[in-house]
Amino acid sequence: MSEPSALSLIPPAVVLILAILLRRPILALVLGAVSGLLLLSPGNSLAGFAAISLKVMQDETIGWLILVCGSFGALIALLVRTGGALAFGRAALKLAKGRRSSLLMTFALGLVIFVDDYLNALTVGETMKRVTDRFKVSREMLAYVVDSTAAPICVLVPLSTWAVFFGGLLESNGIAEAGQGISVYMQAIPYMIYAWLAVLLVLLVAVGVVPAIGPMRKAEMLVRHGSAGAMHVGELSAEHNYSISAIEQEFEQADKADGKLYNFVVPLLMLVGFTLYFDIDIWMGMLTTLALVVPFYLVQGLMPLGEMLEQMTEGFKSMLPAIGTVIAAFIFKDVCDQLLLPQFVVESLAPYMSAQLLPGLVFLAMAVLAFATGSSWGIFAVTIPIVMPLAYSLDANIPLVIGALLSASAFGSQACFYSDSTVLAAQGSGCNLISHALTQLPYTLIAAGLAFVGFILIA
Repeated sequence: MSEPSALSLIPPAVVLILAILLRRPILALVLGAVSGLLLLSPGNSLAGFAAISLKVMQDETIGWLILVCGSFGALIALLVRTGGALAFGRAALKLAKGRRSSLLMTFALGLVIFVDDYLNALTVGETMKRVTDRFKVSREMLAYVVDSTAAPICVLVPLSTWAVFFGGLLESNGIAEAGQGISVYMQAIPYMIYAWLAVLLVLLVAVGVVPAIGPMRKAEMLVRHGSAGAMHVGELSAEHNYSISAIEQEFEQADKADGKLYNFVVPLLMLVGFTLYFDIDIWMGMLTTLALVVPFYLVQGLMPLGEMLEQMTEGFKSMLPAIGTVIAAFIFKDVCDQLLLPQFVVESLAPYMSAQLLPGLVFLAMAVLAFATGSSWGIFAVTIPIVMPLAYSLDANIPLVIGALLSASAFGSQACFYSDSTVLAAQGSGCNLISHALTQLPYTLIAAGLAFVGFILIA
């Protein structure tokens, strides 16, 4: 497609409708990509899909994602099997006296693990789900708290993978001088309005000031007023019907009753510490952690090496649904790029842009794009060369425009049904992906609406 057109809106619409109707995000993404390829070249759609899928699988980011997520699943399997995870749950229950305090603990843990949204989403949910289960907190509510302290927190902290990536983009596009990317990024932090509002809103929900609304209210009511063993947590999805007793039985079989707390805390501290040590490289941090955790457990005689490797393999396999969803999302994004979807949205709004309206319209347009494509980092990389020259020509507030772009990225990462952060938050929390996406959507839209108003008022 040589010129941007409204036809580029069809594939995102196909994905969103099918994801809600079928509740199978991978299938929805594949069919959305196919619909886009049919628009591009009906006769070559199969060859086009084959070429794009091969291109995506050769992408360094996808290789990194498979290694990081799979190895994290391996680490979690070890933490559970050695009894460390159960020991943490027992310790946390001494501090958590009810649903409110358990959610506040989840929120606080999300603030602490600010290094990377993947690390945050997987670690916090896996760590806290058995604690919140005990107090009849729905897995949907847990996943919402986890997701709201993943990308929104990481985008606000200059010592995170988000800051490193976006700081580099600012330098490569000439917005910041060499070595000054993080400095320019930090100037925009006060203007990342969506991220600030998302964190504030989830805190108010956790303490009970803001009530559960919409689908979240239904999920919470099912958990609170059902009977353990008979009720189904997250009955919003037909495939999401595990019971509290089944959850407890699962962990009682996996964990050892004499598990030690340090066997859980030490590996996680190592993971965060090594990630920071290697200049916020989570793969290097994970690799070093696993290299030390295996002999750490072997010296204690917790299990034979063969059993340990078997558990790690099973843990890696448990992450395959999440990995598959993100791979499908990358294929879909590539098709949207070929359809010139970002250019169509920006060009459609360009006539209405002024120095005063630019930040709000940039946030609106980029938020829609990030939500439609599931690509928070990719959309920023594609649109920054389009948006920033426009901002300079209109003499707009540059830190405010950058804040609008990053706010839109944070919104897309949290709100999109098939974004990597949403997928991993659901995976870590043991929640069905579509149930998580639907229950948290009203809160993300509230924060986004307030952020849009905020950008208009500040400008």
